[in-house]
Amino acid sequence: MDGMQRIYKLHQVISSRRYPVSCQTLQDELGCSRATVRRIITEMRLYFDAPLEYSREHNGYHYAQGERKSFELPGLWFSSTEVYALLTTQQLLAQVQPGLLDAQLKPVRDRIQKILAARHLGDEKLMSGHPSGEISSRVHILRMSGRNVEPGCFQTVAGALLQRNSLYITYRSRGDNQTSTREISPQRLIHYRDNWYLDAWCHAKNALRSFAVERIRSAKSLPQRCHDIPDTQLDAHYASSYGIFAGEPEHTAVLRFSPERARWVADEHWHPEQQGNFLDDGSYELRIPYSDPRELVMDILKYGPDVEVSAPVTLRKAVTERLKQTLKNYRK
Repeated sequence: MDGMQRIYKLHQVISSRRYPVSCQTLQDELGCSRATVRRIITEMRLYFDAPLEYSREHNGYHYAQGERKSFELPGLWFSSTEVYALLTTQQLLAQVQPGLLDAQLKPVRDRIQKILAARHLGDEKLMSGHPSGEISSRVHILRMSGRNVEPGCFQTVAGALLQRNSLYITYRSRGDNQTSTREISPQRLIHYRDNWYLDAWCHAKNALRSFAVERIRSAKSLPQRCHDIPDTQLDAHYASSYGIFAGEPEHTAVLRFSPERARWVADEHWHPEQQGNFLDDGSYELRIPYSDPRELVMDILKYGPDVEVSAPVTLRKAVTERLKQTLKNYRK
């Protein structure tokens, strides 16, 4: 029985008895020494604000009058490694979008800190709240091209999404830089390449659309329930295409990577239905289904001379044209 199990066991024993429980009884129930019982009681008072009192008259411990039934330990029954995993997940979310859910997660984080502190009593770094500090200094996400989302707007969008309410948004399109207002039914939040997107049913267009969350200038949750789209329809519209561009795949890109780059590309995930294999000369052939080629072209171009588009001809021409336009910038 580890320290946390003993804390919960001691709480169970004391809260279930009508009269104060002697130290000897607690020793027997917990299978530990008198010193350990006293240490556990100290931890409970210090880290969980347990209203434990000692009764000289009954020579035992009990919860303060009126609080025996109301006091409860934090409802987090995890091992130390699981608790660290939770803190790490919170840290990752904080780095993906700084300040996004800090207020909502703070109560959970504080309770986890108390559990960690109780388990590592005597370690000054941990007692001083070091676990999250250690995690923040050891776990980092390097955002390359993420665009900041206004936290209040994100929380409104996320709230309506989970509560299944419609949204009224003001949206400024990046393509034409025009502002529009519309009612939408949120379906899914997508975090893709360091940015947030909202898949939603647009009532004005009577169709599925994808909105960049940072381009939503204002959002208001409406009282009416949103229009739900079946998961199968959402998957067919969004997930089957390459990247964030919607539509059923109409083509298959055949890309050939140089032997020097093959070892890296072979471990990369470009598409759920991709197919790849090494060729006799050590190069790597990757086949990717796609609909809209714009994002795929950008990914191909970043590999420079280490990749060649074998098929289809239209994609090969699109990449060739972009390379020609790039060269013009250097010939001036």
